[in-house]
Amino acid sequence: MKVAKHIVLASALLTLGGCKDFLNETPTGFLTPSSNVSSTKVARAYANAGYANLQGLLSGQSSSYGGNTWNLLEFMTGKANSDLGQTGFVNFQNLGYNNTSFYVDTWWQQMYLGIGACNLAIQSIPTINAAGLTDAQKTNMLAEARTLRALYYFFLVRMYGAVPAVTEVPKDLNLFIARTPAKDIYDKIIIPDLLAAEKSTLPWQDNTGKVSMGAVESILADVYLTYAGAAINGGQQYYAESAKRSLNVIQNGGYKLFTNYTDMISPANKNSGEFIFQVQYAASVPSTNPLTPLTIPNYSGISKYSDEYGSVYPTPQFIQSFPKGDKRAQEKQFFYTNYPSIKTGQTVTFKNTYIYKWFDVTAVTNTAKSDLNYTLYRLADVYLMYAEASNKADGAPNANAVSYVNQIRARASLDPIPASMSQAAFEQEVWLQRYFELCFENKMWFDMIRTRKVHNDVTGNWDDFVGHKTVYGATFAEKQLLFPVPKQESDVNPKLLPNNPGF
Repeated sequence: MKVAKHIVLASALLTLGGCKDFLNETPTGFLTPSSNVSSTKVARAYANAGYANLQGLLSGQSSSYGGNTWNLLEFMTGKANSDLGQTGFVNFQNLGYNNTSFYVDTWWQQMYLGIGACNLAIQSIPTINAAGLTDAQKTNMLAEARTLRALYYFFLVRMYGAVPAVTEVPKDLNLFIARTPAKDIYDKIIIPDLLAAEKSTLPWQDNTGKVSMGAVESILADVYLTYAGAAINGGQQYYAESAKRSLNVIQNGGYKLFTNYTDMISPANKNSGEFIFQVQYAASVPSTNPLTPLTIPNYSGISKYSDEYGSVYPTPQFIQSFPKGDKRAQEKQFFYTNYPSIKTGQTVTFKNTYIYKWFDVTAVTNTAKSDLNYTLYRLADVYLMYAEASNKADGAPNANAVSYVNQIRARASLDPIPASMSQAAFEQEVWLQRYFELCFENKMWFDMIRTRKVHNDVTGNWDDFVGHKTVYGATFAEKQLLFPVPKQESDVNPKLLPNNPGF
């Protein structure tokens, strides 16, 4: 199986990086699965290796111009457009994608590469006996690796459903592993990994970007919320488990909402404030955040970047669906429609509205190297997870849930909602705030799949997922609930077949 080869390769390439700048240092040596080494630095290197493929969430797509794995989950919503035909956008616009289309294979590969590195860390760290390396330190490093492995699998099961369960370092390349049902992946890998990490002594925050207890609890809240809903339908008790974890983050994590939306695009705020867990990037190393040039209007001439892609931008219908007066939809908050030319200084007005969430001013106007991180979890997301989960668990919104939603609305310059909303009305309000607040952060598609509902930006109604017609005239069907297993994987491992329905 091709993925097995990737796992072994990932396992073999572990760099001896330091702690503080663990994703930014130059490699000083290499470890293989058979290396006979024992030191605190080696243990740290094993743990660090699990982070590398988080950048796979924003991985460039070969054979495309402006193609990136991030594009997939935005194109699928029907609320995005693209300036570039080379991104394969039309195949997702008309829902004509298949098991050879852009991104579906890259996501699969990157997640399993990450899993491979985590498996090696989980296998190797307990065996290291080094002076100065305490059991508590090893437990925390294992907690990091287990959290990351759970996160990689969480992406896989939501995207592909049943996937191979690989929890050990392969001893050879002769692996033909069948798919394990998604529920079993949750029950035997994702949830146990996170519960084990929850027992560690990880700090609630980590401003270097490593996994913190805040990250563990945020991911677990998301996992339980998803597990309770479609497609697992795990049961009502998991809404309460989700609410418990998100409330832990809110009350114990020390995180706080940024005052201004533009605080989120200041590199000085990385891994702090509202940010709970981010993919690490730095302008000082080659792997800078790719979303800054990807979201600049194509050939607009406003930046120092040689390529301005316009890879993804919102539909006008989505922009128009924001409530009147919503600050998030105002100029240079979440979106922008103009910017000065880098050559003339004269304002360039764009033909569309573009995404401002990764607009690194220094990179755009000077360095062409973005220093922004990419956010996986932030406090606003956790507020809304708590509001949704507690509402489902309790049968009505509680005072905390209403307060958290109103804090998000207040930052958007919207009036507060009343405390007396019904369970159904409050749930839809929370869904809507997730749409607006977390738009283009790769959250919306998973919300659609989890709730089986889609906000109709034209009518304002909540449509059933199956049967929803996008503004492009394409209609979601059952087959859209899962992506196909990539052909290049099933070709070398027939046990991955049959493919998902419709493919």
